[in-house]
Amino acid sequence: MRLLFAGTPDVAVPALRALVDSDHEVVAVLTRADARKGRGRQLFPSPVKEAALELGIPVITERPRSEGFVQMLSDLDVECAAVVAYGEILPREVLDIPTHGWINLHFSVLPAWRGAAPVQRAIIAGDAVTGASTFRIEEGLDTGPVYGMMTETIRPRDTSGDLLGRLSESGSALLVGTMDAIAQGTISPIPQGIDGISLAPKLLTEDARIDWTRPPHIVDRTVRGCTPDPGAWTTLPDGSRLGIGPFATLPRGAEAPEALAPGALHVTKKLVFVGTGGAPVVLGEVTPVGKKTMNAADWARGARLEAEAVLGATTAGEL
Repeated sequence: MRLLFAGTPDVAVPALRALVDSDHEVVAVLTRADARKGRGRQLFPSPVKEAALELGIPVITERPRSEGFVQMLSDLDVECAAVVAYGEILPREVLDIPTHGWINLHFSVLPAWRGAAPVQRAIIAGDAVTGASTFRIEEGLDTGPVYGMMTETIRPRDTSGDLLGRLSESGSALLVGTMDAIAQGTISPIPQGIDGISLAPKLLTEDARIDWTRPPHIVDRTVRGCTPDPGAWTTLPDGSRLGIGPFATLPRGAEAPEALAPGALHVTKKLVFVGTGGAPVVLGEVTPVGKKTMNAADWARGARLEAEAVLGATTAGEL
């Protein structure tokens, strides 16, 4: 089939490459416009745009609701559009143009975790299994009929970045298989069930703030689900933010303090413990404001913390 591919971040690149290597023809790539990043606010292309240019595929950055987009898409004469984390709402007049519609690769087992952050929300919720689904996009939020599914175990130490990396690769095969079956006329989408519906809205910065009064396994899931984006964080006694990476495991032979108040620090030569609503946890890597990520013990040695320093004591209103 003649395909349009729509995607923006790194997680969409494996699917683009898989479709290019398949029997289908990717005639154009639709992606978000170049975005300003960093202190210099320079313009950078999306990872999908970079990959498309490398592969010699024409790139479209006009938004679907912009003037002339419908005619542009019609002129491409594509039979189907494949979508992976594109990041734009598609109007009905655009959805209706390809013969076989727009097929989205979504990183959950629908109808679970409809929305922008399915992998992050699955980890935070403590799910044991997630996966990916291909479905035909309609005007509702990830509500369209499903073509295919696959599952993936969530490992105990998975961050959202780890899990997305695996799903982006395995999901690419699912997407290609779905396109093959559509082209051959051997598959029909099945409407989603009404049981098990859950929503996965985008994680905001405040969602990634650690509540040290929660049990340690809940705190751990929050940190892993927010790694690398938007990044878990807490506050230091002076009110500044401290980025928190996934917790470390207690080395063999090391002893943890029996109890610490939520957010209270206990620093040894090699380890930094933090109290939670249960057993203390061991900090792995941290990111002070304006500095690079570093080992927690190295940070603690240079931070000149008071003996009874507590993380997270500053309220949101005081930031």
